[in-house]
Amino acid sequence: MSVIELLATLKAKDIQLALRDEQLIVQGNRQALTEPAVIAQLREYKPVLIEMIRSGQYSAPKSGQVEVPVNGILPGCTRITPSMLTLVQLDQEAIDRLVASVPGGAANVQDIYPLAPLQEGILYHHASAGQGDPYVMQAHFAFDHRPRLEAFAQALQAVIERHDILRTAVLWEGLETPLQVVWRQATLALQEVPLAPADGDILEQLHQRFDARHYRLDVTQAPLIRLAYAEDPANQRLVAVLLFHHMALDHSALDVVRQEMCALLLGQGHLLGPAVPFRNYVAQARLGMGEEEHEAFFRQMLGDIDEPTLPFGLHDVQGDGSAIDEFSLPLDPQLCQGLRAQARQLGVSAASLFHSAWAQVLGALSGKRKVVFGTVLMGRMQGGGDNDRALGMFINTLPFRVDLDGCTVQDGVKAAHARLTTLLRHEHAPLALAQRCSGVSAPAPLFSSLLNYRHSAPASGNLITAWQGISSLNSEERTNYPLTMSVDDLGQGFVLTLLACREVTRSGFATTCAVPWKTSCTPWNRHRSRPWSKCRCCRLPSASSCWPLTRPGSTTRKG
Repeated sequence: MSVIELLATLKAKDIQLALRDEQLIVQGNRQALTEPAVIAQLREYKPVLIEMIRSGQYSAPKSGQVEVPVNGILPGCTRITPSMLTLVQLDQEAIDRLVASVPGGAANVQDIYPLAPLQEGILYHHASAGQGDPYVMQAHFAFDHRPRLEAFAQALQAVIERHDILRTAVLWEGLETPLQVVWRQATLALQEVPLAPADGDILEQLHQRFDARHYRLDVTQAPLIRLAYAEDPANQRLVAVLLFHHMALDHSALDVVRQEMCALLLGQGHLLGPAVPFRNYVAQARLGMGEEEHEAFFRQMLGDIDEPTLPFGLHDVQGDGSAIDEFSLPLDPQLCQGLRAQARQLGVSAASLFHSAWAQVLGALSGKRKVVFGTVLMGRMQGGGDNDRALGMFINTLPFRVDLDGCTVQDGVKAAHARLTTLLRHEHAPLALAQRCSGVSAPAPLFSSLLNYRHSAPASGNLITAWQGISSLNSEERTNYPLTMSVDDLGQGFVLTLLACREVTRSGFATTCAVPWKTSCTPWNRHRSRPWSKCRCCRLPSASSCWPLTRPGSTTRKG
């Protein structure tokens, strides 16, 4: 069989290939992936397949994708009519109201379309917050002199000009459904803030000035990102706070911004590929799989769940994120190697191992054997290879169930892996729809904890060179959930980040949470055939046996 014949076979069997961190990723039809002939051919042609993906000769077939309608608003348009809008239906009066909110009018409107699923949830929290906004994020930087700051701002402006999501305003007043309006031109706000050294540390003053507990970004005006800076004479530098709204950027999108700014600062902007419109993702989310299919899946998974999974009894999932502490822990390299080895031996992903371990932790904390928690999906699985370079709010949070009784450790982990794989087909489903499919009656939450498994890249040599004279001090994450565990997959190692409300912090769980992960993951190799419910790893350890966790001082938020 030639490589061309192999590719034809893979297409016929609904198997897709991708490249991640120089590793060949094979996904699709699970039954076909167990066929010895297919496995043998994949192994034989692995180097050739990797090179074909790297060179662009192969891209995964986009089976199941809807055809994205063409944007009917052309450059130079001075009046927008209903027939020009291909992703939303609006009458002329509503269009005119939207256009009136945009500086420059219709000539400055590139597109109008609905929000993506998670954007809707974030907008709800933004609109209902009495003050502040839990989804305004900060990243802190230091510059050795003003030209560095100006070059940084220029590179960021160039990224804004490339990507429509960074030129997007969100409007909802007087509309049946919230909409995002893409501007053709949106200028980064660069604000100098006069601060006095006598009043304390300059960076801390700047952070407090724009603290999300009382500061809000106007999401009705683009761009949803701004840069504020101040002189720091005591340290002979300038410090800056980059403010951005979570409706515009997720974790993966921030990596793309960083990479593109790196290229621009090195004078290599011409090497960047064309930007991928965010409307493509919105089209897939809105026009793809119907609600009936989503509902059938979630009813099957959640229909018999009539009690929520609430670790520590915490049920408030409408918080503003202000009383959240952050802790981080890089896992020991030997443990990381062991985790990956066990995943390979079990035939599952590392993500499935961490989902299984988190379920064990939550089972111990909540007393539930049918555990449900939110898992953060990247929303990029169904959009082809270009989505890896796209900016926007791709992530979505959906419920994930793990049953801790009635199976062995090995079978439980494999079942979690199978369910996670199936869940990816529904990654565009609205969270509200999924929650309605359970037996938990509103307004009680179905779950109050999250697991965010994400792929992160260490800083490259080019990034270090491009950012000479620029220091990335820290960034912060915010959440309205009282307990969130993020797992950064660095390709070789893993870093855990715990976001926990004060009740959790006071309980001492933050100082012991490393051990459940260690003990949840390591015994599988020895006790695969044991009932999951009998494993000692299901019991939380005492504080005296814990690993130390790093508590970043400037990223820990005080309530």
